[in-house]
Amino acid sequence: QVQLVESGGGLVQPGGSLRLSCAASGSFFSINAMGWYRQAPGKQRELVAAITSGGNTNYRDSVKGRFTISKDNAKNTVYLQMNSLKPEDTAVYYCNADALRYPGGTTYYRYWGQGTQVTVSS
Repeated sequence: QVQLVESGGGLVQPGGSLRLSCAASGSFFSINAMGWYRQAPGKQRELVAAITSGGNTNYRDSVKGRFTISKDNAKNTVYLQMNSLKPEDTAVYYCNADALRYPGGTTYYRYWGQGTQVTVSS
């Protein structure tokens, strides 16, 4: 099992910056990848950025050049640095982790954080 604790959300003006953090803990064998999704009211949840255990990254087009995902393996923590924020970035941001529960497992299970609100408004 993986527990994900998020922090760093808040209210920021357009053009501002926020840094989200997500710390993973619990009982698991390994984490293959971690990422950030977001969901605005009445909208579907969408991928923002993801990073694999090996450091490969993936971003949705609308945040490329503005957001940066990174990780600290020693702390089992993933970060999302968000710069040049726009009103359309307003959403609840969810951390996720894909993890093996035990050695020899063949299925990566997806876990979710509780979500943190990011509001971009003047």
